[in-house]
Amino acid sequence: MNLAIDLLPGHKRGLSLSNPVITASGTFANGLEYAKIFDIQRLGAIISKAITLKPRRGNVQPRIIETAGGMLNSIGLQNIGISAILKDVAPVWATWRVPVIANIAGETVSDYAELARRLDGVSCVSGIEMNISCPNVESGLDFGVDPRAAAAVTYAVRRQTQLPLLVKLSPNVTDIVSVATAVADAGADALTLINTFPAMRIDVKARRPALGWGSGGLSGPALRPIAVRMVYQVARAVPSVPIIGCGGVMSGEDAVEFLMAGASAVQVGTATFLNPQAPLDVIDGVAAFMHREGIEDVREIVGAALPAAPENQTVDAKRAPAEHLRSRV
Repeated sequence: MNLAIDLLPGHKRGLSLSNPVITASGTFANGLEYAKIFDIQRLGAIISKAITLKPRRGNVQPRIIETAGGMLNSIGLQNIGISAILKDVAPVWATWRVPVIANIAGETVSDYAELARRLDGVSCVSGIEMNISCPNVESGLDFGVDPRAAAAVTYAVRRQTQLPLLVKLSPNVTDIVSVATAVADAGADALTLINTFPAMRIDVKARRPALGWGSGGLSGPALRPIAVRMVYQVARAVPSVPIIGCGGVMSGEDAVEFLMAGASAVQVGTATFLNPQAPLDVIDGVAAFMHREGIEDVREIVGAALPAAPENQTVDAKRAPAEHLRSRV
């Protein structure tokens, strides 16, 4: 049984995963703590906590609260900053076999470009994931709601790095396909769908928002049907760009649902708050599904629920010309 996925077969550096299960940014720290709990080398890949140019303290407490079918978080991108990542964390990543993808976040286009430049030559970094939307910070990170802004920041990062480039998209848009097409045409190698959804709970006793910052991002099973639909929409419209599905993956069958909708891999996030070994359980669950269904290669599942393309229509014919957006950014 083959669980391996070559996420970017056309990229000169490629991004080969031993299986299609990746840990989601912000839910797995930088992997160092989890390495003490289980064999992280079994994972398909690890995505770092969001990295910014300068350290961030994050938002006021409380920053996490449960809700029906998931949780709300308002962490505020707390992190140690790029200099400490390169000095203290990257040397540890260099001892691992599992690929590490660095998630980056900034307030301006130049922030993202500088982060990409500094990560470009780091041998232990296998790729970059751009967080272009975050529902719990006061400034910046609204690039993901506008196709032109999303394309501009993607193009700026693309010019600074040869690393595989993933762009994590916001669900808080009226047309996810237009944003996906824009960033793909601006140089993204793959797309992560989706980030958390802006949401809020009220503490009825205190008569105020339950989170210290007010609102936050909804994640968990409640988000999964929204995420699956968006993956399906983008996979149909932009079939030549690989997708990583993200949002409420709690089991192997949840992962299979994303794969059949057109994702080549999935990210596991909120589930790790309930069960730190959830990513391994998802891997085992995908393998169990394949065994039951007599599937030898996980690639047979990818896109299985998508309608077949007409025989006279190639993948490239479905894509808009890349240069029409590059010329605008």
